[in-house]
Amino acid sequence: MSRASKLTLWGSSLFAGSTIIFVHFQQKFEQQAMHEGVVRDMEQQRIKRERQLDFDIQKALEEEYKREQNVRSSSEVPLQSDGGRMNKS
Repeated sequence: MSRASKLTLWGSSLFAGSTIIFVHFQQKFEQQAMHEGVVRDMEQQRIKRERQLDFDIQKALEEEYKREQNVRSSSEVPLQSDGGRMNKS
């Protein structure tokens, strides 16, 4: 083989090997990043479930308190028997 063909073979082999190694490490990096994303999503879903459970508990407590107490809306106007005036007798 001539010197030029040996250099071409060596260069193309080096390029192919470098490409394979680069792709291998790139895939490992992407796999790790995806795994971290899945873990993060699972944690966010857990937090969301906890918050929803807290909300449901608070809503149930609110309903229970409303049944037990006489609660009026803030938009209701309180009734005044004497129109706000003091009666002098």
